[in-house]
Amino acid sequence: MFIIYQCTDRTVSIFFTIVRLVQMYGIMVKPINERRNNMNEIEALAEEFSSCRKMLIALGDENRCHLILEMMKMGECRGVRVGEITEKTNLSRPAVSHHLRILKDAGIIKMRREGTKNYYYFDADAEAMNSLLQMLMHAKSIMEKLPDRSGE
Repeated sequence: MFIIYQCTDRTVSIFFTIVRLVQMYGIMVKPINERRNNMNEIEALAEEFSSCRKMLIALGDENRCHLILEMMKMGECRGVRVGEITEKTNLSRPAVSHHLRILKDAGIIKMRREGTKNYYYFDADAEAMNSLLQMLMHAKSIMEKLPDRSGE
């Protein structure tokens, strides 16, 4: 899309020169609307990153990843207690509690209370996980549209 504000002989000449170059050499000029759509898509991705921030921070810690794996190895569908997790790691009980709280706040795990006991478990239909997957797929689709810059 070309926007011509003043129609002078020079403007018309430039316009037709651009049209000839496109026809002769197959030069593709991105329309203004397409660039605007790309910027809107990147802004939407930035909002998705922001909404997934807690989960990205939670998964970015080696100790929390280790806790997740240990909980999965235990295979307890009803949930596990802090003491059980502490036995499987080299972390102290307060450290395990701290990391579990961060994972819970991020929406990765949930907690069920029975009297004075807390049981931590995974929710297979976690909204936070779905948001993270959607954000990663969106980022991948934007990256696939970018030109190859490897120089090869």
